[in-house]
Order: sequence, then structure tokens, then C-alpha cells
Amino acid sequence: MATNTYNTLLEGLRYRGEEGQWSWLLHRATGVGVFLFLALHIFDIYLISFGPDLFNKLAAIYHHPVSRVGHIFLFFALIWHAFNGTRITLQDFMPRLWKYQRQAVMLQVALFLVIFIPTTLAIIASIISHL
Repeated sequence: MATNTYNTLLEGLRYRGEEGQWSWLLHRATGVGVFLFLALHIFDIYLISFGPDLFNKLAAIYHHPVSRVGHIFLFFALIWHAFNGTRITLQDFMPRLWKYQRQAVMLQVALFLVIFIPTTLAIIASIISHL
């Protein structure tokens, strides 16, 4: 069974669907990442019911520089997933736009980078200032 999964993954990566394939793959990966973060967040909020000490110990972990680097990945996942989902929704409601998928993905990437790069630099600056 593991061999079939591995072969399927290799075939998926070998497919040359260009921007559509990579956009889809990132959309799925970021969706899983956001889901895992939300599950962790719900769990850590649940810990409040066991008293503030346990919750505060866990909250302190989130302020560690290594965890703060995770904020960059979370931000990447949230922004990519939101922009890609918006692009797909717009194209679904206006099917004539599907013939411009390449241009739409390139616009999405450009908008993503305009927001992601400065925010990531601010997060990195914040991490460095707290070292």
C-alpha cells in the first residue's frame, strides 16, 4: 500500500500541469496546514479549562523564536489559500475567465508576494529584536 502511495505521489509531481498543478498542490498543502493549526489552537484554548498555569506554559512556547518562525509558514498558508480560493471562486462564477488561468495565477502570485514579503520581513525583524 505504501508503495502505491509513493508511486502516486511521484506521478503527481512528474505531471507537468504547470501553474495549475502547482497552484492546486499548494492549495491542498496550505489547507492541511491551516487545518492543523486550527486544531492545535482549539486544543490549546481547551487547556484553559485545566487552569491558567498549563495554558500559560503552552502560550510561552508560542513566543519562542523557533515557534515565531512558524508564524511565517502560517501566514504563507493563510494568504496563499485565501488568494487561490478567491481566484478559483471568481473563475467558477465567470467560466469565461478559465481561458486566462495562467494570467490569473500570475496575478495571484504577484498580489501574494506584495503582501507576503513585507509582512515576512516584519515578522523576521520582530524575531531578531526579541533575541
